Amino acid sequence: MSKRLTLTLLAGLLSVAGAQSAQDIVNKVDAAQKAAKDVSFRLSGNASFDSAAQKIDLTVKAIPAQSLARVQFMAPDALADNVIVADKTEIRQYMYLTNQITVTSAQKAADQTGLGLDFTQLTNTASMLARYNVKLLGTTGTAGKRVYQLEATPRTGGSDSSRVWITEAGWRPTRIQLLSSGKTIADLTVSSYKVNSGVTATAIRQLPKDAQIIRQ
Repeated sequence: MSKRLTLTLLAGLLSVAGAQSAQDIVNKVDAAQKAAKDVSFRLSGNASFDSAAQKIDLTVKAIPAQSLARVQFMAPDALADNVIVADKTEIRQYMYLTNQITVTSAQKAADQTGLGLDFTQLTNTASMLARYNVKLLGTTGTAGKRVYQLEATPRTGGSDSSRVWITEAGWRPTRIQLLSSGKTIADLTVSSYKVNSGVTATAIRQLPKDAQIIRQ
C-alpha cells in the first residue's frame, strides 16, 4: 500500500488562455522547478483505496538538480512517521514501527508500480509525464492569477487518470485528484509551497542511524 500510494500521488504531482497548450503549461512548471535550488510543500486531503477512506497528509522536500527527494508521512495512521528518500540510484523507505530501512533500486521501484514511473524524477515534470497524454480541461481566474486544470492519462491505456490544478502565480500545483474508472479516489491540496528555503541534501537524506537495513 505505501509504495503504490506514494508513487501514485508523486505521479499526480507531476497545468489556458490564448494560444497556450497543455504542453506549454507543463514546460513552464518544469522550468520553474528546475530553476529552484530546492522545493518543499505539503500534500493533504482524503483518499479511498480498497474501499477504505483515509486521510492523507505528507510533506515533500526536494533538490531538483540532484534528483533528490524526501517524503515524510503524518497520515494515514498506518504510514505515520514513515519516510521515503529517493535519489538517482535507489529508494530508501524508513518504517517507523519496525525501525527498518528498506533499500530498493530506483528502476526496480519504478517497475513495481506497474506504471513505468521513475520515482526519482519527482521534480522533473516533463520527464514524469513523458509517458502520459496530457490535455487542458479548463481555465479560471484573471491574468496573473489564472489556474489551469490538466488531465493526464497513461498512453498505454487503462481507466486511471490524474487531474492537477496549476496556478500561473509561480507555476506550481495547488490541487490534485486521482481517478479510477471515472471515480475520484483521492482529492488533495498542495500547500506551504516554498522554493529556495535552504533545504540541504544532508537534511533530506537523514534517517535513524540505528535502523536495520534491508536490501531488496
